[in-house]
Amino acid sequence: MMVALFWISFLGLVYIYFGYPICIKLVASARPLPVNKSAAHLPKVSILIAAYNEANDIEATLRNKLGLDYPAEQLEILVVSDESDDGTDEIVQAVAADAPFPIKLFRQVPRQGKTAGLNLISQHAKGDILAFSDANSEWDSQALKALVSNFNDPCVGYVTGKMVYVNPEGALIGDGCSAYMKYENWLRAQETLVGSVVGVDGGIDAMRKELHSELSADQLPDFVQPLKVVEQGYRVVYEPDALLKEEALSDGGSEFSMRVRVSLRALWALKDMKQLMSPTNDPVFAWQLISHKLLRYAAFAPMVTLAIAAIYLAPVKGFYALAATGYALFLYFAWLGHKKQSRAQALPAFYALPYYFMLLNLASFQAFVAFSKGEKKVIWSPRKG
Repeated sequence: MMVALFWISFLGLVYIYFGYPICIKLVASARPLPVNKSAAHLPKVSILIAAYNEANDIEATLRNKLGLDYPAEQLEILVVSDESDDGTDEIVQAVAADAPFPIKLFRQVPRQGKTAGLNLISQHAKGDILAFSDANSEWDSQALKALVSNFNDPCVGYVTGKMVYVNPEGALIGDGCSAYMKYENWLRAQETLVGSVVGVDGGIDAMRKELHSELSADQLPDFVQPLKVVEQGYRVVYEPDALLKEEALSDGGSEFSMRVRVSLRALWALKDMKQLMSPTNDPVFAWQLISHKLLRYAAFAPMVTLAIAAIYLAPVKGFYALAATGYALFLYFAWLGHKKQSRAQALPAFYALPYYFMLLNLASFQAFVAFSKGEKKVIWSPRKG
């Protein structure tokens, strides 16, 4: 029985992290579905930003959007302040006073969270395209043009850009996040060729306004909104030329808390949109959603059973002893990464990757525990680097 548990767990992890990417690459190569982009496609765009106590970042974010290479007459920015009390509102109004295109401030009272805030301001948007930015997101000057060029294709309903974590000091989480994001972005490129991606980054996304759905306050807009676009029969695609630079969190505790929160809301989103995991609708997308999201969030389970089986079988045969030793070394390097990171030491990838891999899976485990208890996260605090 333990032999079977070992191999089922091992092959499960291999499929989640290597098998699915290989399969999606093969499907993308066999029947690619390119996007009919056009740089000349410049629709009216409303950039939506939800902010809570973002006085440290909101001005830089707005100035960044004012510097976009895009026709000013085709732009507007809508900011919802979720009962901020640190001067965020006054900063937005000051920047709006001399802006070359409209910047409108909406105040949400009482505090209800990002999703409710986006519901509120989307009703006032005049653009044909809704673009979503975090309150601390810095876009490349050509990012918006790159995003909206995809909407020249009438089959495209939602577009996500390429987020790159930056950390000037080269701290551990920056390195780990960077490698993880390279892996995710490669997957998104393959999934786009298959039809639709199954995960986006809320800091640089855009969608057709007519496809926007009002969500409940506890739903994760970065996850549920694109799934609802797929449900309506449109594609969700990845645009690697739409660049977002965001500073990585410089301490593991902050990164862990953020990952738990995002994972928990993603689990609820999967539950809310479980019909998309039925092969009777779109079997390819159902396979993608299960493989890339559901199984990824549940990967901590085969990690535990693999460890148990390897330890149990180690005295029986040399191969299993070698597997147990390798597993122990992986955990050891992850632990070393944690210890060195806590002393603010920059680490090479052979420390950073095991540490970040374990951080993600421990966050998924904690999110599953919270999910099983019925816990939900609605409001948020600013990311702190």
